[in-house]
Amino acid sequence: MEQARSRSSPPLVSRTTEIDEPAFAAAFDALSSPRTTWSAPDDALVLGGGAAATLTASGTDRFAAIREATTELFEAGDVHAGTEAARPRVFGGFAFHEGACDGDPWKPFSEARFVLPRVQLTVADDGGAWLTVNAVGDDADVSAVEDRLAREVDRFAALDAADPADPPTDRAARSPRPGIRESRRTTSRAAWRESVAAAVDRIRDGDLRKVVLAQALEADLAADFPRAATLERLAEKYPDCHRYWFEPAGGESAFFGATPERLVSLRGRTVETDALAGTTGRGETPAEDEWLAQELLDDEKNVHEHELVAETVRDQLEPFAASVSAGERRVRRLATVQHLHTPITAELDADRHVLDLVEALHPTPAVGGLPPDRALETIRETEPFDRGWYAAPVGWIDAAGNGAFAVAIRSAVASRRRATLFAGVGIVSDSDPDREWDEVQLKYRPILDELEADASDSPDR
Repeated sequence: MEQARSRSSPPLVSRTTEIDEPAFAAAFDALSSPRTTWSAPDDALVLGGGAAATLTASGTDRFAAIREATTELFEAGDVHAGTEAARPRVFGGFAFHEGACDGDPWKPFSEARFVLPRVQLTVADDGGAWLTVNAVGDDADVSAVEDRLAREVDRFAALDAADPADPPTDRAARSPRPGIRESRRTTSRAAWRESVAAAVDRIRDGDLRKVVLAQALEADLAADFPRAATLERLAEKYPDCHRYWFEPAGGESAFFGATPERLVSLRGRTVETDALAGTTGRGETPAEDEWLAQELLDDEKNVHEHELVAETVRDQLEPFAASVSAGERRVRRLATVQHLHTPITAELDADRHVLDLVEALHPTPAVGGLPPDRALETIRETEPFDRGWYAAPVGWIDAAGNGAFAVAIRSAVASRRRATLFAGVGIVSDSDPDREWDEVQLKYRPILDELEADASDSPDR
């Protein structure tokens, strides 16, 4: 295993000041690579640029290695945050399994990589914007950090300001979607039918209870990928999802998405997570939408798949918890699909680091399967591509060991003229290959909709 390492060493110095909120696209473009964005319904929007420290790891011990490295990084830090939302945090993610980043498009990514941004813009969910400068090791001089912060404040003051009268959809419309010149599936329909049938046979034979099989779609773009505009459109269309953008070193590509699935959040000893499994489409009318939602609630295959996930999440939390409780199963509506959703909360029996829970919960049966080892073996044998960070934990960690992580679905890796999209479905004993194929296509839509050219765009762009 490659041990986690920081390109700098503690001590950490961090200084923050409140500023007028700049326009998202202006701030995103002003930040240096590697850039990070993170936003969630109950969390601040964070844009990070540069790396004051980079923590990487690989192998089966990557969760423990990153946990130790973050603890060391934050130890004895000199932090003046001004507000809790702007406190120093590291942002990043993990590969789905060891070796998952060996092939394209994942080669620039590590199996675990977290960055403490050198410059961080935080926009609190209840209003207010703060600019932070972080420095570590030889750069961690208080006067130098304060001088850098003053320069960054001047630089950000010159950017376009956020304008409530100019909504994100209008701003993003000024950067048209790039269009797709050519696309390639890594899995043919015939191969898919064979894979699903083989998985169903293993389930009926008792070797598996469930397995999630995924597909990848490669798209050559007709124009340059509009990074900031795409993120703004996702924020407008999926405000209740976790949205993320992670650039590896060099910034030539990025992993991004808008996922409805929270893996876990930890604050003190309070844990929140979700069971999200079981899918149908959206209706053309409110009446059809309601009919589809009720059909989903009553569908034996989808309810069975969902209950497998909810039961396993509860079982995985039990060793850490003084109590675990689950809410009522409901339908969660997104722009293109509807899911069965059960919120789950727990109170821990002792202080824990968020990565203890991340490691225990990943992969959930919603993206892996049951039993986990047999499901992972089936995934590696069946899928003709590397998952990389797809369906893996992405999120943040703070000095207290608190954090929030999402499951990186509804996602893609994009470079200037190419994108690779990922989507998967849960296979159980009564799965039909053609219905599962159709569900995968639905799950591509959040990202695919942001790549396909608008009807008004010129076809030769």
